[in-house]
Amino acid sequence: MTQTRWKSWMAVLLAGLAVLAPGCDDDDDDDTTPPPIEERPDEEVSKLRIIHASPDAPAVDIYAAGSTTPLLTDVAYGDTTEYLTLEPGDVAVDIRPAGAPAESAPVFTTGTLTLTPGLRATAIATGLLNGDSASESFRVLVLPENFGEDQAGQARVRIVHASPDAPTVGIDLGNDGSVDVADLERFEDTGEVGVLLPADTAAQVGITAGPNNERVTAFTVPPLPEGVEVFVVASGLLERKPREEQGFLLLTAGPEGDLGEVRQNPVVYALHASPDAPEVDIFAGDTELAGELSFGDLSKPIQVPPGTYTLDFFATAPGGTRPPDAPAASSGTPELVAGERYLVVASGYLTTQGGPRSFTLLPYAEAFSEDPNSARVRVVHASAGAPAVDIAPVGADGTVPADAPVNDLNFSEATPAEGLPLPAATVELGVAPAAASDRAPIARFQLDSAPFVGKGVFAVAAGALTPLGNQPGFQLLMVDTSETPWEARAVQPEE
Repeated sequence: MTQTRWKSWMAVLLAGLAVLAPGCDDDDDDDTTPPPIEERPDEEVSKLRIIHASPDAPAVDIYAAGSTTPLLTDVAYGDTTEYLTLEPGDVAVDIRPAGAPAESAPVFTTGTLTLTPGLRATAIATGLLNGDSASESFRVLVLPENFGEDQAGQARVRIVHASPDAPTVGIDLGNDGSVDVADLERFEDTGEVGVLLPADTAAQVGITAGPNNERVTAFTVPPLPEGVEVFVVASGLLERKPREEQGFLLLTAGPEGDLGEVRQNPVVYALHASPDAPEVDIFAGDTELAGELSFGDLSKPIQVPPGTYTLDFFATAPGGTRPPDAPAASSGTPELVAGERYLVVASGYLTTQGGPRSFTLLPYAEAFSEDPNSARVRVVHASAGAPAVDIAPVGADGTVPADAPVNDLNFSEATPAEGLPLPAATVELGVAPAAASDRAPIARFQLDSAPFVGKGVFAVAAGALTPLGNQPGFQLLMVDTSETPWEARAVQPEE
């Protein structure tokens, strides 16, 4: 369908609302006056609703072209309106930001089309209002509703690809590695009949892309009642973080309206920071999540449905299957929330199981503030053998100042989630025991923050202050979260 035709459908959708506006009634009492529109049979009227799925568009007011009385007001991103009973006929529409004067220039104006009697449809406003190209520009998809027949134990879902920056994708119903809908292009959908999902159970939906159908992301769709007919609109921007308002997500709408948004399944990165643990494989149940991780290694992104998990750690073995013997260590995760990304640091000592600093998982959600002028750094104390510490640029006298920005940080603790701002500079950071009266650093690091400006970085203090045998010494593991997948590198202290 061309963009002109999409715009025309939008005109049909909303300008027809003029019949509901005050002052539009005909006062003729002649017996030939038709009954009120809401009393007419469905085959004589049109029923339409709107899903606002344009991630950069504000809440909007919608007018019949030329009218100064809004027909719909304050329709925000993610909203699904009720079905509107409309008079068939020729229509046109102006769209303005919510609250803008009726006389102001609209941000979008549709063409004209004829609304047909008996139409029941969902109109999806999508694309970018400020898009740079025609392929991502604002448009309206009007989808007549003709779902297929009910099937026992199933719900019918019509999936719409409405993400302005996502490529052609595949849909994996069940997220089991098999692509059920291939080559779904941007601004297209899976067809008016819909596809089937099991009813009354949370369903996994995977998104793939590329010639090899590589996994892009996955969602957990909440349980749907048997026989329900649902629109699932993939919206938002892949380039944004999943937790952000404009991040890639699913908008769902059932017969009674908005069913809520579905954020991407949480993603976990595991960082091996235990000084006496060998190379490990990590399992959740019988599923291997990461393999062959040595000290300082960061796993590939691990995406799982929301929930809590027990992770089992085994010394690395070939085969990728869970060994029959007991794990070297196990630890539980906190509640992993949809739309969030986590760094899970495996720290502590395997050889002191049951002690105060035995092997454990330290989880931290990625929540860095956007800051184009500074590096945002979150310091994590994951060195099990180190005391509480203060961290600051070393003063002229060679000591760590008492007013250090990182103060009295204990094992397992971290600085604020938004990150501490560091301007682009090379600084000498000193780490001193918080209780030390002489403020002398036990380690010094030359840290260049310039490469991290505009990024969020975890600085994980790890390793052993007094290494035994081949144990790694005290160091900083820098985890850059600005790109996917995240990357980690070690910064060693000065000699």
